[in-house]
Amino acid sequence: MEITLKNQFITLWNTYFPQAGLPITFQYSADTQNLPIVEAPKGHRCIIAQLTQVQRGKTLCMQADSVGCRGGKRYTNFTDKMFPGFECFLSHNEQGEGERYKQTPELAAAALAQLPVLPVKGENLIFKRWDKLETEDMPEVVIFFVSADILSGLFTLACFDNVAPDAVIAPFGAGCASIIYHPYREQLDGTNRAVLGSFDPSARKCMKPDLLSFAIPFNKFKSMVSQMEESFLKTATWDVIKKRMGSS
Repeated sequence: MEITLKNQFITLWNTYFPQAGLPITFQYSADTQNLPIVEAPKGHRCIIAQLTQVQRGKTLCMQADSVGCRGGKRYTNFTDKMFPGFECFLSHNEQGEGERYKQTPELAAAALAQLPVLPVKGENLIFKRWDKLETEDMPEVVIFFVSADILSGLFTLACFDNVAPDAVIAPFGAGCASIIYHPYREQLDGTNRAVLGSFDPSARKCMKPDLLSFAIPFNKFKSMVSQMEESFLKTATWDVIKKRMGSS
């Protein structure tokens, strides 16, 4: 990655989104970059909770055993199969037990069938905050966890050079699917739509109540950065919102 892009974005981000935290990124790699591998958790652990460390500046290298959620292993592309009975977990079993995010197990199974297995470039999934990126890094997706005013800016910027009504999508899925699987799929497919997410109640238990995620395929993100200075961000309208950010 070009370090000039890293520095350019940090300058523009601080200018137009004062006091907003930097985004995080992920990439797949054949090597660990000499990072310690995140240990296998004891019991269930949501990957969204683990990423709080990355937002604070710690780089994480995960492998399949690092992911302490059975569904998370599928949405991080570490396995091509979902665990047995997932459709009942997502809906309910014969005793009525389950998350009840889909009306019936059949509906849940049909939803999962629409998610193809995605190829990855190695067994290591590396998360870095934007300012921690180096020349050798090749991020696939840039992930923001933001409140409404910042989200409005990112959403509008993602639509700036696009006539399609769905330049931003909000597909149903787990929290990790909305920040990893779906935006990575957009990057691979070349459709490059941003993904609004973290609506999953199970993941929201691990998040601040006023935040949502906005995940951008890296190819799309590069074009967004190049257009920031010609966009609405330089208008009096955005100045009003920007001042509100700075005073919060």
